[in-house]
Amino acid sequence: MLWGVTYGNGLFVAAGSGGTILTSPDSLSWTQQTSGAGEWLYGVTYGNGRFVAVGGKGTILVSPDGVRWARQVSGTGEWLIGVTYGNGRFVAVGDGGTILTSTDGVGWTWQVSGTKAKLRGVTYGNGRFVAVGDGGTILVSSDGVTWTRQTLGTGTELYDITYGDGRFVAVGDGGIILTSTDGVSWKKQVSGTMFSLEGVTYGNGRFVAVGILGVIVVSP
Repeated sequence: MLWGVTYGNGLFVAAGSGGTILTSPDSLSWTQQTSGAGEWLYGVTYGNGRFVAVGGKGTILVSPDGVRWARQVSGTGEWLIGVTYGNGRFVAVGDGGTILTSTDGVGWTWQVSGTKAKLRGVTYGNGRFVAVGDGGTILVSSDGVTWTRQTLGTGTELYDITYGDGRFVAVGDGGIILTSTDGVSWKKQVSGTMFSLEGVTYGNGRFVAVGILGVIVVSP
């Protein structure tokens, strides 16, 4: 099972169960790489000339080319579920409100999130990081270090978040879709489905969210 995918330096990289890493130059033909990790990998991103993948038991892997991977010391045993890059640093999030930051993907620093909720997704846009998770948790930071929890008014689990076209879009349990231009004020949108939405991304002028039983919703 594949849990995360990213694109950088002319290469798609997907990560998943059992430490699986797949690479492709065109998204059509894929090659399996040796990650050296046995833990499941849940998130992968690209920034500062390198790929970073995160996963179970605090696993962090770094690669300059998507082929050669090296395990890094994360300093935590918590499951890491999401990772992004922005404003000159990587930010990884996971169980127990875990937030780790790094400028190079090698040395990682634990940050105070102010929550014990599982954080499932993180993105960067409009000059800020936004992380989402269980119980309707939304955290915002301009630097990845100092985080502020936002009042959402719902306890719905949020599974993923992305940024594009000047707005953040978060998705989650029961088909919930939330949008925000600043990460602070959020509006609930009509998704047209009651099935949980597990992932969301932006590209080619549209947002695409996917979920259980193969559900796919697109906007606009």
